[in-house]
Amino acid sequence: MAITRPDFPLPDVADELVAPFFAGAAAGELRVTRCRACSAYVWYPVEACPDCGETAIEWVAVSGRGTLFSWAVVRRAFLPAFADRVPFVTALVALDEDPAVRLCTLVVDLDLDDDLAFDRGIATLHADAPMEVVFRPLRFTTVPDREVIVPMFHLARGHES
Repeated sequence: MAITRPDFPLPDVADELVAPFFAGAAAGELRVTRCRACSAYVWYPVEACPDCGETAIEWVAVSGRGTLFSWAVVRRAFLPAFADRVPFVTALVALDEDPAVRLCTLVVDLDLDDDLAFDRGIATLHADAPMEVVFRPLRFTTVPDREVIVPMFHLARGHES
């Protein structure tokens, strides 16, 4: 089924399942869901805890620190909205609170020519690199006059190239 929202590819911040995530980001806070019954972090948000089956799921603030689990450099726009963004780095960041919780995100504040120069042996991005959250507006030229504040990650201070 094709997504036909006029503000696509911006995230749907009104979706009840993830609205608290985006409200947290707008307030400068990284929030994920956790089970009140067993304290397990639950990501992606669901109505019942996959560990214990309880439905007492709550949104909690987390530190915003994690490690780089996986990443890819996107060099070709897969949708017209992304044409002016390439190249960019998309990643999974494992949160310090529970490394099984991996957020899909953008890695920002990189000099892609230097930070990803694997052929010269100076690549800054590597598995388990320490990461920190930053909150930035996500904009697309195909959706004028609209943006959403989202959590993105950058290399933790002291780990930059």
